[in-house]
Amino acid sequence: MTMDPSTTEALEAAAFRRLVEHLRIRTDVQNIDMMNLAGFCRNCLSNWMMEAAKERGLDLTKDAARELVYGMPYKEWQAKYQTEASAEKIAAFENSRPKEH
Repeated sequence: MTMDPSTTEALEAAAFRRLVEHLRIRTDVQNIDMMNLAGFCRNCLSNWMMEAAKERGLDLTKDAARELVYGMPYKEWQAKYQTEASAEKIAAFENSRPKEH
C-alpha cells in the first residue's frame, strides 16, 4: 500500500497523540522504567518536539514542550506521580547508557 506524504504524516501524528495520551494515563510508569526498557521517556519526547519546532523556526521552550507531553506543568507531574527510583533502577539506567569514547 502506498500513501501520499500528507496521509502518512497525519497517521504518524495520530499515533503520536495516542502515545502521549497513553503515557498521561499510565502515570504509574516512571521515566526511568521507560529509559531502562526502551531507551526513551516522556522527557525525550518533549526534547524531540523542541527539536522539531526549532527545525521549523519555532521557539518552543523546554517547559512548554514538557507540558505538551505531560498534560500539565512538569513540576506538577513530578509532585503528583514521580516516585523515588530504587538503587537497582538507577544502576540499570547507568549501565544502559551509551559509553562515551
